[in-house]
Amino acid sequence: MGVSSANVPIGGELDLTDHFGNSVTIQSFRGRFVLLFFGFTHCRVVCPTVLGTLSRALERLGSQANLVQPLYITVDPERDTPTVMKIFLEKSFPRFIGLTGSKEQIARAKADFKVFAQKQLDDAAPGGYVVPHTAFSYLLDPQGNYSRHFTNASRENDILDELAARLVISQY
Repeated sequence: MGVSSANVPIGGELDLTDHFGNSVTIQSFRGRFVLLFFGFTHCRVVCPTVLGTLSRALERLGSQANLVQPLYITVDPERDTPTVMKIFLEKSFPRFIGLTGSKEQIARAKADFKVFAQKQLDDAAPGGYVVPHTAFSYLLDPQGNYSRHFTNASRENDILDELAARLVISQY
């Protein structure tokens, strides 16, 4: 597990189900950098914006993007089944693998990554609720350790530059 700059442990093993129905842990992606974002498929603004920014940065990496596995972990396991995650991601963000699980599994993942997310009633939203949440993207090294995070205000070029630099360093 990596450590943030404030010496607060961030990250964990994860015990979730991918959008293909397979059980995964962080070790399932060992050997690749992991770019991880928490959100929910019914999000109207923040999630699509961040997923788009991350997708464009990865696209600009060219073949080096194969060294990075982007993951999208739901904060809404009630609605975000593997099938829902798969349909959502394949349509607009095909590089990402969606991860879901039980309420307890998602709560553990949120706690490990210090993610706040709380169901809030909203009559105008699908299902009558939204799930406001922390909008950080986490970069994990090839051993699954926290490396750094990006905020939802991070620019595509900054993410691209950081990923490219880390990929070059990791090849030495």
